[in-house]
Amino acid sequence: MKKKGIILLILIILIAVAAWLTWQFFPRKPPNLTLYGNVDIRTVDLSFRVGGRLQTQYVDEGDSVKPGMLLSQLDPQPQQISLMNAQANVANAQASLDLLNAGYRSEEIAQVEAAMQQQESAYRYADSFYLRQAALVKSGAISANELDNARTARNQARANLQAANDKLAQYRKGNRPQEIAQAQAMLKQAQAQRAQAELDLKDAVLYSPSAGTILTRVVEPGSMLSAGSTVLSLSLTSPVWIRTYVSETQLSQAQPGRTVLIYTDSRPDRPYHGKIGFVSPSAEFTPKTVETADLRTHLVYRLRIIVNDADASLRQGMPVTLTLAEPANE
Repeated sequence: MKKKGIILLILIILIAVAAWLTWQFFPRKPPNLTLYGNVDIRTVDLSFRVGGRLQTQYVDEGDSVKPGMLLSQLDPQPQQISLMNAQANVANAQASLDLLNAGYRSEEIAQVEAAMQQQESAYRYADSFYLRQAALVKSGAISANELDNARTARNQARANLQAANDKLAQYRKGNRPQEIAQAQAMLKQAQAQRAQAELDLKDAVLYSPSAGTILTRVVEPGSMLSAGSTVLSLSLTSPVWIRTYVSETQLSQAQPGRTVLIYTDSRPDRPYHGKIGFVSPSAEFTPKTVETADLRTHLVYRLRIIVNDADASLRQGMPVTLTLAEPANE
């Protein structure tokens, strides 16, 4: 009996040593990682790009909206008046450009030709009168002063004829390229002002940028708003994230793309499904709102969990429990 007891004791010691060696030198499966976090839903503050008086609010708090749905509208009259003024400026600039491109009418050119011929006749008369006076001054019939007056009149008539010739050449050639380029630039400026007025009129109507739920109706019809003033707050349906934190010792298990089960207090037996989409590259102190079993002074890394099957039951700030059921080296 004593011999059997010794053998049994030796077997127990060998089994204990083998178990200890297995524990020390063989890899062990890490425990499933459980984290605690909060639902993080993106919100958008909706506003008009132009100022004015709020005319209508088509939605209320709690309403579900779809992309492109009409939400609010300003009184469009100021923008409509600005657009009419801009359209008139475009028409005026276009008419001015067309007039310069068309050049002068034949009737106008004929009038200038007639004026040139009149100046030509006046010059011929003044020139012949000067020649007669020059002949008379030699014979002493007139004074030198009278000859100077005749010369001045002839020179003035010559200058008037040259001016008429230049004007006729201008009318026949048309407007200068610089004048046409200036008119084209003024037309483009008027068109740009018209485009801005059209955009301002469109911006007097507010549409939903994406699907979501109206959180807050900030202002009521009749309020005067400046450009950029918040009118509605919209909670987006997608994406829905979970914000949580993991300690450095658990960081190896929190790999991007890993599947996560998400539990809420309202449905503890039916988890949501998600995956790790972001791991912060820098450590930070644990926020006070995070519940962990470790000391709160430990450094942690922020995780973003993307929820794949989110529904209306997940609300902003809701606490959730996260479980990584699969091993980290899956």
